[in-house]
Amino acid sequence: MFSRLLLCLLLLSPLAQAQQETLKVGITQVPPFVMQTEDGRWEGISIDLWKDIASGMEQNYELVPMPFSELLDAVEAGDVDVAVGALTMTADRETRFDFSHPFYQTGLSIAVPPVPEQSLLSSLKAMLSWQFLSVVLALGGLLLAVGFLLWLVERRRNTEQFGGSAAEGIGASFWWAAVTMTTVGYGDKAPVTFAGRLIGLVWMFAGIIMVASFTAAITSSLTVNNLRTGIQGVNDLPGSVVATIADTASQRYLEEERIRYQTYPNLTAAMESVVNGETDAIVYDRALMQYRNLQLGPQQLTILPGVFAQQLYALALPDRSPLRAEVSEEVLRVTEADGWADVRAAYLGKE
Repeated sequence: MFSRLLLCLLLLSPLAQAQQETLKVGITQVPPFVMQTEDGRWEGISIDLWKDIASGMEQNYELVPMPFSELLDAVEAGDVDVAVGALTMTADRETRFDFSHPFYQTGLSIAVPPVPEQSLLSSLKAMLSWQFLSVVLALGGLLLAVGFLLWLVERRRNTEQFGGSAAEGIGASFWWAAVTMTTVGYGDKAPVTFAGRLIGLVWMFAGIIMVASFTAAITSSLTVNNLRTGIQGVNDLPGSVVATIADTASQRYLEEERIRYQTYPNLTAAMESVVNGETDAIVYDRALMQYRNLQLGPQQLTILPGVFAQQLYALALPDRSPLRAEVSEEVLRVTEADGWADVRAAYLGKE
C-alpha cells in the first residue's frame, strides 16, 4: 500500500511542482489580444482569458513581455511556461511546441487603400487632370490635321464651302471633320473633288474607331482618380506588392501562393505602407487589422469583406508540458461560458 502511494506521489510531483511555482507567461503586444495601458497594466482578449485560466488553476504567474520574434523561441526552449497572445496553430509550430485547445477562430483578410466615394466634384476634378486634357488636345490636333488636308484639296474648286481666308477655310474644314467623325453629319459642308471625297470616305470609317477610342479614354480618365486599386479579392493579388509581417501565417500564405510581398516589423508599419503607396494591399489576420485600422483615423484602409485561410488561435506551451491538459480544460471552460462573448465584444464590438 505504501509503495503504491509513493508511486502516485512521484507521478504527480511534476504537475504539483509546476502549480506551486510561479509560472513565466510570455506575452507580446498584439492589440486587441494583448495590450499595455498607460499605467503599465496588461489587458486584452488573451490577457483576460489567461487571468481566468490562472484563477481556475489557482496558479501564480508572472507576465514576461518580449518581442514576437523571441516569443516562439522562448516557448521552444522552455524559457517560458506558456505563451499568451494571438498565436496561430500551424503544423510547423506543432513540431516545435504544444498548443492548448483553440480559443479564437479568425482568418486572413485583405485591406486596400481607402476608396473615395464617387461624386460630381471628384468627376469634375478628373476632367481637369492632365490625362483628360491630353486626350482632348490630341483629338483636337487630329481634327485640325484632317481639316487642313481637306482644305488644301477643296479650297480652289469648292470656294463656297471652304473658301475665303485661310482661317475661314480651315475653320470650315475643321467643323466638317468634327461632325463627320461623330456621324452627326449636318450636311452643310461636303467635299466635291475626288481627293476630297476620298479623304471624307477614309475619315468616315476612321471616325467610328476614333469615337470608340475617345470614349474609352475619357471614361478611363474620369475614373482613374477615383479608383486607387483594382484589388477586389484574393484572385487580384498576383501582380501586386502585398504588405505583411515576417514569420506569420499571412507570410506563409503569400509564399505558398507565390504572391510578391514586403515584410514589416509590425502591423502599424505594414498598414501605413499601404496608405503611403509603398505597397498595394496588406494581408493579415482580420481581427487584428480591424482593431488597428481604427487608430489610422482619416487614413483608414478599406478592409474587403470575407476571410480566407481560416486560422485558430491558441496558447503555446513547451513540448510535453505537464500543464497542457489542465490549461486546455480551462480554455474550454472559459470559452464555453456565457461571459466569453462579452469579453470579445468589449474589445472588438458585437460580431
